[in-house]
Amino acid sequence: MNKPRPVQVIAVSSGKGGVGKSNIAVNLGIALAERGRRVVVLDAGLGLGNLDVLLGLTVHHNLQHVLDGQCSLEDILVDGPGGIRVAPSASGSLAMTRLTAAQHAGLIHAFSDLGDQTDVLIIDTSAGVSDSVLAFLRAAQEILLVLCDEPTSIADAYALIRMMHRDYGTSRFRVLANQVRNDREGAQLFEKLTRVTGRFLDAGLHYSGAIPSDDAVRKAVQRQKAFMEAYPRARASLAMRALAEKVENWPLPSAPGGHLEFFVERLVGAVE
Repeated sequence: MNKPRPVQVIAVSSGKGGVGKSNIAVNLGIALAERGRRVVVLDAGLGLGNLDVLLGLTVHHNLQHVLDGQCSLEDILVDGPGGIRVAPSASGSLAMTRLTAAQHAGLIHAFSDLGDQTDVLIIDTSAGVSDSVLAFLRAAQEILLVLCDEPTSIADAYALIRMMHRDYGTSRFRVLANQVRNDREGAQLFEKLTRVTGRFLDAGLHYSGAIPSDDAVRKAVQRQKAFMEAYPRARASLAMRALAEKVENWPLPSAPGGHLEFFVERLVGAVE
């Protein structure tokens, strides 16, 4: 019998807020769903969840209810645009911002139950380098760093890369340039980051392309829609489909990895 295809776990992060990270996470999910993948997008902005607002979704339960034992993870999943499912987080919850290491591990472990019905799990992390961000990054197989052409974006991305590389041995980071004028500007932005990291770190950075500045993105946010759904032929949407094609060619894990082996092992399955 054919062994199950491993689940692809992608953490979308940025270091800095305001670079369009959540938009990237959601629309990448839609682009992958268009390619036949079963996608769950986790709003990992613990205490400051906003994916439901971004997409105009009606939510009755969220991750806090899962942690409190009031319902299962399956119970909180909401149907989102383009066939994706969204796991909403709590908003305005101080308790969610103060989870212990055991609570983080338990929350991540809960997602192993989705392995049989999910091809891709996209984790939309909070900005910054909090314990929750680092926990989710360590549990992912791929880290996609969203970068925009601002000195603070580059500096914060470098800080995140340095911490993950120095403290946890993470050696591979995917980088996506967002809100740039064209592919050339995106490549130049990537070069700026590599000049900084190459000077001090022995980490592998891989350029994943660019999403152009596009007024359709702003209009979609105002309408509480994903731009892939509202403007499927916009420049940003076409670029997102190109990114999804690359993501499908990223290598899938052949063995458990990361610090939460019980989580990754369940998702990976036997693919020897």
